[in-house]
Amino acid sequence: MHDRFARPLLASLLLALLLLIAAPSLLADDATTEKPKLTARPQGINSSLVLTALDEKAAFELSQSAIGKVVGDFVLLDRQGRPVELSRYRGKPLLVNFIYTACFQVCPTTTRNLQKAVENTVSVMGADRFNMISIGFNQPFDSPAALRDFARQYGIRLPNWEFLSPAPAIVGELTRNFGFSFVVTAAGFDHINQVTLVDSDGRIVRQVYGEKFTAEDIAEPLKLLIAHSSIPPEIGTLNEIMQRVRILCSIYDPVTGRYRTNYSMYFQIAGFITFVGFMIHLSINFWKNRRRNQAKTP
Repeated sequence: MHDRFARPLLASLLLALLLLIAAPSLLADDATTEKPKLTARPQGINSSLVLTALDEKAAFELSQSAIGKVVGDFVLLDRQGRPVELSRYRGKPLLVNFIYTACFQVCPTTTRNLQKAVENTVSVMGADRFNMISIGFNQPFDSPAALRDFARQYGIRLPNWEFLSPAPAIVGELTRNFGFSFVVTAAGFDHINQVTLVDSDGRIVRQVYGEKFTAEDIAEPLKLLIAHSSIPPEIGTLNEIMQRVRILCSIYDPVTGRYRTNYSMYFQIAGFITFVGFMIHLSINFWKNRRRNQAKTP
């Protein structure tokens, strides 16, 4: 009896383990076979840009070097395609982050967490006390329409939060001004995940890093800016902060300027579900046979 059930159990376990083990291999093969022969900027323009990983130390240093600088008077387009000068936001504290609309993991997560971090501040102090903008850096794909769809899809409805689309020609200068770094890789974008705090005079006063934000990260320094108080120096070593900087997003094909899904994740999920399903099936069969044997026992 035990041998009759041990063999299906062993086969089930082996199949599930093979599915789980195969996922990383499929990812490696996928990255190898799909690595483009041509290089391009995220805007889809062919260039000599080398596909590489983001230099975390250099990205962090560039980000920190932006602190104390005044935001340039760039002109971008809002979700309705209307021109917006960044100087319009002076007079109130401003939160700025960079996203790309085709991202299906990091950018949506960061956007939701940022929303949660500021919702209480909005309800307590009012939406008219500060502003927020998210800038689409992957041009021309992050168009006003794409940003409008992104905001609608992820439920961004705060009245003081706008999504802006820059012209491709100013993306480089704009991102450097804010200390934002990104590179195209065979696996997608490596980019520093930061929220920039700008005071009412248009001067960058702090960079906040990571995907998750707490009241201490965002709301507390924002309240100080609203009250026209100085923000204390950020506490944290270089290594502690850099551990949260490097972000990998969805897979980008610079030849077509489009994105595709990383299917290895689905193989991993399928393998896990298969394993759990086999274990449940085996448990039910074991329970039924045990009941059957107990019924046969005089």
